[in-house]
Amino acid sequence: MAQAQIPVTVLTGYLGSGKTTLLNRILTEDHGKRYAVIVNEFGEIGIDNDLIVESDEEIYEMNNGCICCTVRGDLIRTVEGLMRRPGRFDAILVETTGLADPAPVAQTFFMDDDVRSKTKLDAVVALVDAKHLPLRLKDSKEAEDQIAFADVVVLNKTDLVTEDELRDVEAAVRAINPAAKIHKTQRSGVALTEVLDRGAFDLKRALDNDPHFLDADDHDHDHECGPDCDHDHGHGHHHHHGVSPIHDVGVTSISLRGGEMDPKKFFPWLEKTTQMDGPNILRLKGIIALKDDPERYVVQGVHMILEGDHQRPWKDDEKHESRLVFIGRELDAERLKRTFEACQA
Repeated sequence: MAQAQIPVTVLTGYLGSGKTTLLNRILTEDHGKRYAVIVNEFGEIGIDNDLIVESDEEIYEMNNGCICCTVRGDLIRTVEGLMRRPGRFDAILVETTGLADPAPVAQTFFMDDDVRSKTKLDAVVALVDAKHLPLRLKDSKEAEDQIAFADVVVLNKTDLVTEDELRDVEAAVRAINPAAKIHKTQRSGVALTEVLDRGAFDLKRALDNDPHFLDADDHDHDHECGPDCDHDHGHGHHHHHGVSPIHDVGVTSISLRGGEMDPKKFFPWLEKTTQMDGPNILRLKGIIALKDDPERYVVQGVHMILEGDHQRPWKDDEKHESRLVFIGRELDAERLKRTFEACQA
């Protein structure tokens, strides 16, 4: 029987955003799961030696069944080292200290065939310090990229800000990345199930969990919101170019909509667009209706790397329309819209 692929969560966030607290919880709490945590600099975590059962220099086993290991050099080598211990853990968490840009880490799990056969990228999670984010966004491109890239954002240290400040910070996160799921926490107190094994990077599964995953730009005329809807209609952040009081830097999200696409036009267009704008495209995600194709086609990408696959047949009540979301810097919204629409059948 083939071994199931182990889910991998990539954790990003600035020093001080609460990553260490979260990692320590995973390595010490009694949560009944076995996680392998890969950290860049083991010394930084400050794990109590009493909690380490055995260590073989690079891999430390904790008394709650989790293991922690250090990246010495190459992430792929580290992951392969872990994979030689099959059955020892349920999921892998990779922390990206110093690697402010999560893209190369995510790309490792996209690109390397050996790693890819055994693992699968589950979600990119960004921890954000609610108090210091406004400053970070003003002085740091990386802080913004981490949010743009994330599937899940943990907005931490909410106890240190006022309700108004928190609303502004949340608006800033939404402006950069309307599709991410946001959890507000104190002391990294997010349920581990909300962060690990979400299937959020796996677009097919994300769409099954939340069919409106890609409608972030215009929830208003897409479905009736129930009483527990967390979409903030009052502030109108869901414009093509979200602008919020504390966010005036370069990342924008652009949502494109169209009807059925002509595959002979659409795929070459997508290829060309990602080659041309690749460095500026942090993420792209879409559901495409292809002419004469009974199935929904989902596509997603990181910079220039693209993946696409059929997801499932269109349901009878679904409108055959195509939706594509680009998140990136200095993207020409008009050109993307015009050329995307030109691919329609």
